[in-house]
Amino acid sequence: MAHSVSQSAYQRLTERLNRFPQGAPPTELLTKILKVLFDQREAELVSRLPIRPFTVERAAGVWRMSEREAHKILDGLAEKALLVDFYVDGEMHYVLPPPMAGFFEFSMMRIREDIDQKLLAELFYQYLNVEEDFVRALFTEGQTQLGRAFVHEPALSAANALHVLDYERASEVVASATHRGISMCYCRHKMAHMNRACTAPMDICMTFNTSAESLIRHGHARAVGVSECLELLAKARENNLVQFGENVRQGVNFICNCCGCCCEAMIAARRFAVKHPIHTTNFLPRVDQTTCNGCGGCVRLCPVEAMTLDSANDPRHPKRKVARVDHNRCLGCGVCIRACTKTGSLSLERRPQRVLTPLNAAHRAVVMAVERGKLQHLIFDNQILWHHRALAAVLGVILRLPPVARAMATDQVKSRYLEALALRYS
Repeated sequence: MAHSVSQSAYQRLTERLNRFPQGAPPTELLTKILKVLFDQREAELVSRLPIRPFTVERAAGVWRMSEREAHKILDGLAEKALLVDFYVDGEMHYVLPPPMAGFFEFSMMRIREDIDQKLLAELFYQYLNVEEDFVRALFTEGQTQLGRAFVHEPALSAANALHVLDYERASEVVASATHRGISMCYCRHKMAHMNRACTAPMDICMTFNTSAESLIRHGHARAVGVSECLELLAKARENNLVQFGENVRQGVNFICNCCGCCCEAMIAARRFAVKHPIHTTNFLPRVDQTTCNGCGGCVRLCPVEAMTLDSANDPRHPKRKVARVDHNRCLGCGVCIRACTKTGSLSLERRPQRVLTPLNAAHRAVVMAVERGKLQHLIFDNQILWHHRALAAVLGVILRLPPVARAMATDQVKSRYLEALALRYS
């Protein structure tokens, strides 16, 4: 009987996680991962939490317990980095982050004794690197994705640099953040337990703003100033790592410094290139084929296999090869530029069509939910229904969507009121 109760608690937690736009396909492996991170009571309680941020008072009402008891439980979950806690106008709020980018990573962002990290690494590797269901759902469903690449700023020419907006610069994210935290790279830590880690820097994972403040307060990240964080960005570039960050313009909460061998975002970009799992920068590398000597340095550095060596079709030198760019695979990160110092045959040029970035996390969540058929979970979440301002914010984002997306939203919730609003603002 106890086993049955335990299983149902984790099943309900899985159902709760799948109310997020990106979701977490239920498998036996996911249940095993959740059992390492949550005990049975925690799984049951967390499964009943709203999607949107909530207060102690709200959690106590949902759980039907005193605020004192609810506060103790919430603080314990935040201490384990299963919840993110942050202040709004002096009052503590909590939110359950999605599995990724969220509590999966948080569990491996420092050395911990309270959980079996080796077991967790093995489960993560199987769930994320061997099985494809979760990674495919995370990175390929819909057109709007969780993360985007940042361009390597030193690779920009003076002319190109003039056209790069602030939110497109990792350095500006660092400079404008309210808090900055540095942690161990989840991906390389996981791979280290599998004896597969590369030699790229480990303590270089960056969190910002509310996520950083919470992780720093609970000891999962180290607080750093602007100058040290910028130095770590430069160190990442020197090690040919790709800056992969949250796909929003305002309030970026993370920038990972990714290698091509360990990092799941880069692996997904190679596996599912045709589905564009990562939003690119607004640049593409251009090869000057008259000066390219075919050394292959750019091919070796590219983390997503977008660079290849092909025949130069030079009748005087039939064996001569030159670099070519697969525009469908390329992230526009500019890592390849570092390899081309002898001939200077690689440069960045602007993409023909500008890449669009959601305004903030709420905007991205609504758009992702519309695309993935999960908008009803946001609108009919308990937190949103009891809070009229939150409902108005969600509807406001919907009404700013393009007409086709608004039509998709109304189809999902089957709401005459929402349909009338969408038609009114057409």
